[in-house]
Parts: sequence; structure tokens; C-alpha cells
Amino acid sequence: MQPLFVNAYTAVTAVGAGRAATCEALRATRSGLAPNDFPYAPVGGYVGRVAGVEAARLPAALAGFDCRNHRLAWLALGQDGFADAVAAARARHGAARIATIVGTSTSGILETELGYRARDPATGALPPTVRYATAHNFAALGAFVREACALRGPMLTISTACSSSAKVFATAARWFAAGLCDAAVVAGVDSLCGTTLYGFASLQLVSSAACRPFDARRDGLSLGEAAGFALLERAPTGAHRVALAGYGESVDAYHMSAPHPEGCGAALAMAAALERSGRAARDVDCVQAHGTATRNNDAVEARAIARVVGDAVPVTSIKGHVGHTLGAAGILGAVAALLSIEHGFIPGTANTRTVDPACGAGIQLASVERPVAAVLVNALGFGGNNASLVFARTP
Repeated sequence: MQPLFVNAYTAVTAVGAGRAATCEALRATRSGLAPNDFPYAPVGGYVGRVAGVEAARLPAALAGFDCRNHRLAWLALGQDGFADAVAAARARHGAARIATIVGTSTSGILETELGYRARDPATGALPPTVRYATAHNFAALGAFVREACALRGPMLTISTACSSSAKVFATAARWFAAGLCDAAVVAGVDSLCGTTLYGFASLQLVSSAACRPFDARRDGLSLGEAAGFALLERAPTGAHRVALAGYGESVDAYHMSAPHPEGCGAALAMAAALERSGRAARDVDCVQAHGTATRNNDAVEARAIARVVGDAVPVTSIKGHVGHTLGAAGILGAVAALLSIEHGFIPGTANTRTVDPACGAGIQLASVERPVAAVLVNALGFGGNNASLVFARTP
């Protein structure tokens, strides 16, 4: 495929706001997870909660979109000069030629949850603060980002569980190839809410401690919230020439919540991403794994990685840093990959102490400084909805 250059990117997570804070935490293998203090779902365990979301305020022109999810997106849009980069792209291409493609798993469902708690006791009517169309609805996130960035190109919100914001890159590549856009703002945003916190707890998938991806004693995930953005164009606008080089997608069609036991779908997605990028397994410097810290998923993903790239390639997961951010997990993997390539290091896997032998020898415990030219990123969702991406330095 034709490389798509990442001319701007940013993220807001539990380890901080912007690229510098994220890079520092990844380099130091520092976790942002803390005991769950989210007031609307006190289910125990640890979460990756973003500081400042409650205090964030949307501008008056966007006030109709107000919800936790969109506040989180607004915080990210204000980092690293991202909004200025989009404005410059708008000047180059025109607002109608820039696409908006975003991923989320629950959007602004928290607003509806709170609305149901505040129903009229006599009639059961929801309060007027519940605005389904501009907050809860999946399409609301795409509409909000499109308005916030003053764009008028095609818009799509993708919700395929934890692969959502990896698939935004794949969709963008197809839209470029079809001539639908000359630039694309891609994003992943997911915020904490009762549906996910209570839901994963009911599945008995939440660890009582901070999650430990690929650890021999791992016992579940830690949920988090985050927002990440990237600006894709056909040509680079600066000296930092890193591009989306390939993508692969697959669906296991095996089970509603469990992956195929041999990781067949994940392996297919990784192989397709490498093939599209024109690279072989030996060209991969690091795998940014999905690595949720659940017993089954980590072992299955490790088998799939070994099948595609072997077991000598360093493998890392950022879930111990920021938690499992569900619909934002894919773009956070992309941000970690971009930082690795730009700054020359492979992140460690926070909280992991003893690697499970069943997960192979490549799991990176501590951060390592070394040149990185290509990273394979995995995002594996419920129902076996898989996406893999290759990011690479381009001469």
C-alpha cells in the first residue's frame, strides 16, 4: 500500500497529557494505574483515570456535545499543537477533503447512565440533561471531532470493541486509495463508565491489583480511559518521516468474548499487515501487543505473535501503564509505536515481574534504548475482531 505519513499525533491517558508525558512514562516503565476511585462504579480493582476530565469545559459552540467522552477528546485536541496541524492541513487541502474517522466502544453512555439514576420517581421520565443524539450515540463522537476541527469531509465512527481505533487507520487507507480524501484525522476515545466497569467485573476479568500483562501471575485486566489522535497525509510535512505502512484485519468468528485458542485470527491480521507493508518478519523491531493481562488472551496472542514473527522479537504491552482503554486501545498502541520510532526505544511492560513461559521469551520487562525502524501493533477485540498495523520510518 502507499504509505500514509503521520504528520501529527497526540494522546491523553492516565500517565499524562501529550507526547512528552507519554514518552517519559513509557521510557521509565511508569504505571498510571491507581485504585478505582471512579464515583459512579465502585467495583474495586485499579483503573487508568485521566486527570482533569471533570474540570474540562467545551467551548460554547460545542456545548451541546458535552459529556465525559467529548471532554476527554477535547483535552487531547489541545495537546502537542495538534489542532494547529489540522488547521494547516485544512489550508492545504480544504475542509471538504479531510476525513474524520474515529473509534469508540461506549461513546458517551455515562450520560445516559446518570440520567437513568435521576429519572422522575413518579413518571420515570429522563431529565433534559440526557442528550442521546449528541452524547451517547456512537456517531456523536465523530460529529464532535469533525465540528471541533472545522472539517467537512466524510465522517465515520467505528465501534468494533477493542480493535475500533486500530481499524480507523485501515479505513483511512482505503478512503485515500478510493480518492475520498487528501488527509484524515483518525482518533480513538473511550471514557470510564458503569457499563464497562460493572460489565468486565461481572465477567470476572478484572484484577484486584494493577494489571500485569504476560506475567506468570496475571489475573485480569485494569480498565482505563484515553483519547488519541493522528493526522494522516500522503506526503510528510516535516523531517519526522514515519508512516502507516500496512494494515491487516480479520474476524475469528469463534466465540462472543474469547479468541480462537490458537490465535488464528490474530495471526491472519498480523500477516496481512506485514504483507501490505512489503516487509518480512525480520524487519519488525518490536511488537506492540494487545496484552490485556487476562490469562487466556495473553497466552493466545503470544502464540500468534510467535507464529508470525518468531519469538526473538521484543514484545511489549502498555496496558500496565494506562489500563485497557477499549475503543482507544488501538490508537494508543499506535502512539506508543510512533514514540518508539521517533525517540529510539522499546518500552518495558509496566507491573510485569516474571514472564509466563507460555508467553515466550520476547516479553520486554524494562525499557531499552535502541534504534527502531518498524513496529507491529495489535488490537484484538471481543468476538475475535482483530486489527494489526505496521508503522515504519520511511526514507
